[in-house]
Formats: sequence, structure tokens, C-alpha cells
Amino acid sequence: MDGIDVAVADLRMAGAELEVALRGHLTAGYPDRVREALIGSLPPAACTTVELCELHTAAGQAFAAAAVRGIDELAGGHADLVASLGQTVAHRVSDGRCLGTLQLGQPAWIAEATGLPVVADLRARDVAAGGHGAPLAATLDRLWLAGMASADRPAVAVNLGGIANITVVSGADEPLAYDTGPGNALLDAAVRLISHGRLDLDTDGRLAARGTVRRDLLDTLLADPYYAMRPPKSTGKEHFRLGYLRRAVRGLPPIEDTDLLATLVELTAATVADACLAHRAGRVIASGGGVRNPTLMAALARRLDPVPLSTSDDLGLPSDAKEAVLAALLGFLTWHGVPANPPSATGASGPRLLGSITPGRAPLRLPAPWRRPISRLRLLDAALPVGGGRQ
Repeated sequence: MDGIDVAVADLRMAGAELEVALRGHLTAGYPDRVREALIGSLPPAACTTVELCELHTAAGQAFAAAAVRGIDELAGGHADLVASLGQTVAHRVSDGRCLGTLQLGQPAWIAEATGLPVVADLRARDVAAGGHGAPLAATLDRLWLAGMASADRPAVAVNLGGIANITVVSGADEPLAYDTGPGNALLDAAVRLISHGRLDLDTDGRLAARGTVRRDLLDTLLADPYYAMRPPKSTGKEHFRLGYLRRAVRGLPPIEDTDLLATLVELTAATVADACLAHRAGRVIASGGGVRNPTLMAALARRLDPVPLSTSDDLGLPSDAKEAVLAALLGFLTWHGVPANPPSATGASGPRLLGSITPGRAPLRLPAPWRRPISRLRLLDAALPVGGGRQ
């Protein structure tokens, strides 16, 4: 909920390869009142149907403004399709099964503001098919990293968002992906607690770097049964939240603020690294907001050693843009009739077309479905020429 990531990308089918050229990306901030209301709506907080309606509308309006800005500033005023992952406010999992997921951001506001068709609600169909609706990042990672992995030394993509997730790409096999646990969620909760609501108190992880890991708290946190569950699995901020943190420190000797943050950094680094090493990672590529935290990245590199740690930026895909590029990819695949959920990652009973399409100003005219399997994604340095294949 730090902001709305926007990316403009040209996509084109080229046989079994999907070519993607990133034109640009930006982050648009939520209006302060909307951001605070979204944070305040997270479980276990009570949220009335009226408040939910207002948030669904306000988030949709914020997405619409961000889309208009992206089209104007990054696309020369022209685009063909918008895709939105929405803002997750609830993700219900019980006994390893996802019972439902809710993303806010009414897509009709985006369609009205841009005049373009909008593909949204991209997780629900996978959940209806028995999956977790996450991590959909595996759709991008399996194509993007296909040429960088082998069966004995997989490439592992790590997303350090509020919740951390990994995608294991081993070449011939279908990808394995799952949420490893908290990325920045508990760190954000702790910073808000000790700063009375500010999230900029620990910029660049400086406070955490001054602290010492409290082994008693780390052991308590690592005892969470989630880490021992077998994938596919997913979790969310309804589990890893401030109340969870307060229960964890209950009964322990007083903990200094810097030590609390240092311990939570170590928790994220330990759980992510353990998951990567369990799959014999040959290389690890990180993205998400957590890569901007040098203290977290240093802890993760230490835990992974000697496996090399790099970022998606190093491979040509800006980490700040990756999730927005994922949204564009998912929308593009749905538009062309291509299932976009890897069942081996989400746990769904089979491949499914994802999302719902809200028409723009013109009637919907979808292209004929693309029938050839897509096995690879290639990032291009320049914009694709118009008319050079399916775009």
C-alpha cells in the first residue's frame, strides 16, 4: 500500500516467444486519506459494507488517475488495454486451502477515465478452481527466467513485498511458487508502532542496522506452523500483522526498538533464504520494495552465501516496475485467450483464463485466441514497431 505502480509495456507474440518492451514506469501515491483507510480496513479491523463500498470506489478512482497519468507521461497518450491487480485487503486461507480473496479498486472507474477496456479481478478464477490465486508472479518468472535455469541449479525469483514469495524455475519442470512468509509486513507494522504511525522512520533500514537480533524473539517467530507447511500455500497481512507481533513479544524481556527491527529483518531473510536453499537455488533474483532496504538485502545475501543474490534491475527489469509489468502480462494473456495461472504454483486444478473484462468506450472486439504454447519471455530495450505481430 506504499503506492500504485504503473508500467507501460509493448507486448507481442513471436511464435513461442513473448516479446516485452518496457516503455517506462512510475509510482503514483494514494491520497493520504485513502491510504490510511485501506490500512485501517485490514483484518481484524471491522469494516462496514458502506466503508467497503467507499474504499472500492476510492481505490478505483486512484487507479484511474494513475492509469491516465501513465498513459499521458509514458505512452504518448495512447494505449490499447489496461490491466489491474487491485489492492488486496483480505485473503482467507484455512487448513491450507484458500477460501476467498478480495482486491479493491472498481475497474469501471479506470475504463471511464481512459476509455480503454480493463482486465481486473485477476486472482478470483484461480481460487474458484481450487488454487490460492497467488503468487501469480510465477506467470512472469517462469517465462522470463526460462533460459537462466537448469534442473540441478534452478533460478529462484524472490518478491520482497509486504508478503514475500518465491518462484522456482528449473527449466523443464513446471514452476513451483509460494508465499514464504512476511517480507515487509511485520517491519512496516513495527515501524508504525514505534513511530506512532510514520512509515518513513526507518528509511533504508538504518535503525535495523543499529540493532542486535534477539534470538528469543526470532525463535518464537520461526516456530510459526506456516513455515513448515508444504506448498502450494499463501498467506497475507491478516496473519502477519501488528497483533501477531504483539503476541510474539508477550512474556519476553523488554526489546529495544532497534533490536525489534533487526530481528524482523533477520526473520524475513531467514525464511526467504531457507526456502531458496531448500530448492537448491543456483541463483536468486530479488525484486519488490524490500530490495530498497540495504539492511534486509545484506542479511539475505549473508544467509544465501555462496548462492549469488542479484536484483531484477540487474537483468533489465526494474524491481519497482515488475509487479505492474506482471499485471500487463496477465491482462495481455487474458485478452488473447491464453490461460495465465501455473497450476503447479497456485494449486489450481488446471490452467484457467483469468480476470473479468470491463469494456471501454468502444464495443469489445477480442482477437482470435492464440493457440501456440508460449515458452519464453524476452525483454527488449526499445519499443516494438506497430504492426509487427500480435500486440
